[in-house]
Amino acid sequence: MTTRSADSHQQVFARWEKTVEFRLFADASGPTLTVPEQVAAKVGDRIIGGQLEPGARIGEQELADEFAISRGPVREAIRILEREGLVAVLPRRGAVVTSLSAAELHELFEIRAGLFEIAIRKVAAARPPELLAVMRAGVARLEALAEDPAGGDAYAETTHRLIQISARFAGNERLRRMIAALSLQSLRYSKLGLASVERRRRSVKLWKQAARALERGDAEQMVLLARQRTEASADEAARLLAASAA
Repeated sequence: MTTRSADSHQQVFARWEKTVEFRLFADASGPTLTVPEQVAAKVGDRIIGGQLEPGARIGEQELADEFAISRGPVREAIRILEREGLVAVLPRRGAVVTSLSAAELHELFEIRAGLFEIAIRKVAAARPPELLAVMRAGVARLEALAEDPAGGDAYAETTHRLIQISARFAGNERLRRMIAALSLQSLRYSKLGLASVERRRRSVKLWKQAARALERGDAEQMVLLARQRTEASADEAARLLAASAA
């Protein structure tokens, strides 16, 4: 690949990655979010970004004071976060950030893998040139992040962006929204499963093979590789969760 081609692919990827945000209501079509939605989005950012860890308490009065609002909108914001699976409301404890669990992990990854398979088959049949450019640039980004000891979170986010961008090219808006919604819950697990350099090295090999399979329009190979990536990431995250619990 020439330097000019690589630069062009990077520009395409940079344009598309801006369309993917890991936050609540990123797809909101209305001009303005309600106050509870704004609070939920900000607290959700902290959870997804790791500033609020699993088990952390979400205090109603603290949030009301921070945002200078009454506790009514805060309660509604907490209900939104609970609906999205980011917060649990427990008896006598109130709202806390949901803990990561192997059971939820496998459920989320199983559902996401099934939905992504539909997207894969659609894009493999069409092989959109712009998506091919995105994949080439995205894989190049993954290769760099795989070797960066501090690149785990960015690597996981890049893989999720490639999945969501691929879903956009599938031409099914409902499918795209479902995959995007799952990313909010599954990203925390992906960051755990891709934390080590060794795991990322194995992952990027599969992504490189998937990019070549897309160029050939080989849907079956792409599906197989996506399953391998998902299973490897899920197994590693589950192993780390078990080790932490022990």
